[in-house]
Amino acid sequence: MSTTTATTYETVIGLEVHAQLATRSKMFCGCPTTFGAPPNSQTCPICQGMPGTLPVINRRAVEFVIATGIAIEATIPERTQWERKNYFYPDLPKGYQISQYAIPLASSGRLRIETSDGPFTVPITRAHLEEDTAKLVHGDTAGAAGARTSLVDFNRSGAPLMEIVTEPDIRTAEQARRYAEELQLLLRAIGASDADMERGQMRVEANVSLRPRGTTAFGTRVEVKNMNSFRSVERAIAYEIERQGRALDAGEPLTMETRGWDDGRQATYRMRAKETSDDYRYFPEPDLPPLRVDKAWIASIRDTLPELPAARRARYEALGLSGYDAAVLVADPGMGGAFEAIRAARPTLPAKEIANFVSGSGARVAKGAGYNATGVPGEGHPADVATLLAAILDGAVSRAVGRDLLERHLGDGTPSAALLAGAGPGPISDDAALLEHVDAVIAANPKAVVDYRAGRPVAGFFVGQVMKATAGAADAARVTQLVRERLDAEG
Repeated sequence: MSTTTATTYETVIGLEVHAQLATRSKMFCGCPTTFGAPPNSQTCPICQGMPGTLPVINRRAVEFVIATGIAIEATIPERTQWERKNYFYPDLPKGYQISQYAIPLASSGRLRIETSDGPFTVPITRAHLEEDTAKLVHGDTAGAAGARTSLVDFNRSGAPLMEIVTEPDIRTAEQARRYAEELQLLLRAIGASDADMERGQMRVEANVSLRPRGTTAFGTRVEVKNMNSFRSVERAIAYEIERQGRALDAGEPLTMETRGWDDGRQATYRMRAKETSDDYRYFPEPDLPPLRVDKAWIASIRDTLPELPAARRARYEALGLSGYDAAVLVADPGMGGAFEAIRAARPTLPAKEIANFVSGSGARVAKGAGYNATGVPGEGHPADVATLLAAILDGAVSRAVGRDLLERHLGDGTPSAALLAGAGPGPISDDAALLEHVDAVIAANPKAVVDYRAGRPVAGFFVGQVMKATAGAADAARVTQLVRERLDAEG
């Protein structure tokens, strides 16, 4: 945000996030929800909106929304109901959408996030359940009549969709991005949604307005859509803040409208006038009775919830990991699973050592070979990885040799005992033996000695040569000390 806009106006942002729920069937019928199926291959008269059909509620979808409500510390009502949201668009076969309006499944929640300005709690108004629309596929070329064609794929029509709406309490584009990222982690952790933005399983829409600082009345609200990545969410909101600020400074009126984000142009564009709740003419769904949610049902769902991302980060930090390391492990299920598996195999290993492995060489192997059934990359096994890491820490092998043994184990699954037995003697840590190699390397490289004394950063060169001469068996930390002592003494 420019300095002028920031000092003159307060930004008001509310987010609406739609998440497709991870059920095997649709919200009100038995059609599958498999991603990537051929167009219109997962449909029936119910999700095509044929006359005379009746909806049947998907119990699992309801449970996912209740689980989300519990995770965001929301209130779950004893009774909820369904409404018809009426509007006409080619991707809505019935001319209305079965949704929730008056009594959502979850309300008055919150989600804590971390930002560059510190922690911030985002108040959440509601999380409710509805059915998704179909998908319009627009052709790029004109047909025989000279007009472009648009086709409708009903595979997505009727898929269970959860909408999570925040209060308009977000004030920066960064807060909006961090909230969306944290919400994705939470939904994946509890299994409610895969929340893949590229596949459209999580869609973020931002309502953005500005008001003069010191005032309480809301400004003209603009909704921004078509943001298919977290970076796009942040950039689109930042752009919209600047666009509205320039318009207000110039005395130009703002219109309540829906705008799309063009990632190529890095700009928003007008799509249509924005509807209000009155335009949708909500009324109770006559084909579905109210849904009662008893306390025993809520308790049973609560009992199945796993450790949530925030709690997991806190636990990792209590083990001695930095906030950054903890966030990296929680954000990547593969890395987090490998960390847990290795630590379970040998709880006495320092958490930092395990974290360095799974986010470093382990992650590189996993990028090509993935994670196996034991939770570690490639062909590895948690107990063997733990044994090799312990051997490095105990000094049984040098760090360089240990890294090589770990890579060999992950590559072909050779047991750690066999690898350590063939590794030869442990690292050379005796100063007399090390000094022989250090002195030999210094004598063989007089030009590098001159460079060192001239202040050039070449100490690493000498260390590398010693490690090469000892086939990686030298204690690298001690070699570094000895090289500097020798070079400084001779200078």
